[in-house]
Amino acid sequence: MAESNAECNEGYEVIVLFDGYSKKTQEGLTANCTCTLILGPKKIIVDTMTAWDGEKLVEALKQRNIECDDINFVVCTHGHSDHIGCNYLFKKAMHIVGHCISYRDVYFDHDFEKEEYVIDGNVKVIATPGHTLEDVSVIVRTEEKGTIVITGDLFENGDDLEDDRIWRELTCCSEELQLKNRNLILQLANYIVPGHGPMFRNKKLKKCLKLNDSHHVNFIE
Repeated sequence: MAESNAECNEGYEVIVLFDGYSKKTQEGLTANCTCTLILGPKKIIVDTMTAWDGEKLVEALKQRNIECDDINFVVCTHGHSDHIGCNYLFKKAMHIVGHCISYRDVYFDHDFEKEEYVIDGNVKVIATPGHTLEDVSVIVRTEEKGTIVITGDLFENGDDLEDDRIWRELTCCSEELQLKNRNLILQLANYIVPGHGPMFRNKKLKKCLKLNDSHHVNFIE
């Protein structure tokens, strides 16, 4: 799955197409996910919102001179309906939905619990369970902002760093696992794209890091 050295050295840009939201109303919870475009040697969409958002997603891509068939990978951080709704638009892309990887009707074996999924030297998908058992996050190395991690609902929004009730109330699986993986991301991300809010700078980052040639995270003391 690794690309050539020349391709790996090309830069990536992370663009939030739509900021997600979630709020309680008299009718229940109103929510939609943050939808993110990763541009570089590969074109990647992360979390495609609800099935009612197709037209505005297509228009947002057209504004950047991108057609749906140009997308190489669709990554959904988990399988909830507000994160997978427009997957159908991207018929030429490899689809990664949680731990499930498929193209058309072919499903590929990959054990996320044992190893990350490497798209190229600057982009990889790792398991970050907690909100659900099959949560994944996308790690992108960029020149402008350093390491950006698109986490889905591992982080609800930037406010949940100070008020952990925000994410704990929405955990579907394991608060213990979610806390463990939140701490992992906080040790490596310069910026975080949460599941239901704008990208935010990680003010809790205490260590610098780099990704070595084998794509593992190394911490620099």
